[in-house]
This record gives sequence, structure tokens and C-alpha cells, in this order.
Amino acid sequence: MTSRWSFPVRIAAALAAAAGTVLLGAPPAAAHSVLVSSSPAAGASVAAGPAEAVLEFNEPVENRFTELSVLGPDGASHWEAGPVSVVDARVSAPLRPLGPAGTYAIRYRVTSADGHPVSGTVVFRLTVAGPGAALPAVAAVAPPGDEPVPLWPWITGGAVLLGTGFAVARRLSRVDA
Repeated sequence: MTSRWSFPVRIAAALAAAAGTVLLGAPPAAAHSVLVSSSPAAGASVAAGPAEAVLEFNEPVENRFTELSVLGPDGASHWEAGPVSVVDARVSAPLRPLGPAGTYAIRYRVTSADGHPVSGTVVFRLTVAGPGAALPAVAAVAPPGDEPVPLWPWITGGAVLLGTGFAVARRLSRVDA
């Protein structure tokens, strides 16, 4: 003897198994931006400092929250000469004349078109010392207006929405009772 619920339960189990198979078999999303080239190139040795640092990505990146800094051989001195420029998939920043010979690092953080942050470092070597002097780290702070959004408005907004949801649910439960 079978229960009257056995057929619907079997259908639901079959649908759940099919959905699980589809979801587990789906490939992971690979929509994040990927650095495809840089100037100077990663690992390159250059005799003269470049006028700008250029990064090319596989897709356009967001213009918001983009950071690009060039650190000298000491790991702390900055060599950027102006603001970062974002045009489609190209991110660049002008550089001051480089100084001591050694390893320089282009550190970047961009936002993919899908909203995810992507960061990394491109290292190159200056083989002949240049005429430049390092910019102290304190002077390399972002210009006013580029500060990140504070967290408190998001927390306050979430608390207000949550409280409103509880109030509405409580009122609706009184109406049904």
C-alpha cells in the first residue's frame, strides 16, 4: 500500500536532484578583469625611467576606486606624478623621473566591470640610476574627494530596513489573528 503523498514527493525529489546536477555542473564565473600587459612589462629591465606606468586589462574597468602607485627600491618611496587615468581597459599614471637603480613595483587595484576588485603588482628593474628624487609617502596621499565611503550609513540603513520589516511583519500577524 502506498501513501497518497508518494508521487508528489518523488516528483519533488527528482526536480531537486535535477536542479542540483545543473547547479553543481555549472562552470565557475570568470568575469573578473585580468591584466594582459603593462608598460614597463613585468620583469623588464629598463635603462631609463618611463614617463608613465600603463596597465592594459582584458575588459574595461570601472573608473571608481582605481589605485595605481609606483614604489621605489626601498618599497616606500612613491614616483607617481599625477592622478590615475582610466580609459576603457587602459589604466595609466604619469611618473616623475625615477631615481636610484633597482627594483620598482607598480601596485594596482581596479574594479572589474562586474564590480569585483582586482589587485596586483608588476615589478620591473631600473638598471641605470635616474635624476629623480623620491616623493615621501605622506605627500603621496590621494587628493580630497577620493575618500572611501564610510561604513556607518550602510549599517544605519540596514538597521532601519530591518526594523521596518519587523514592524510590518508584526502588524500583519495581528491582522491575520
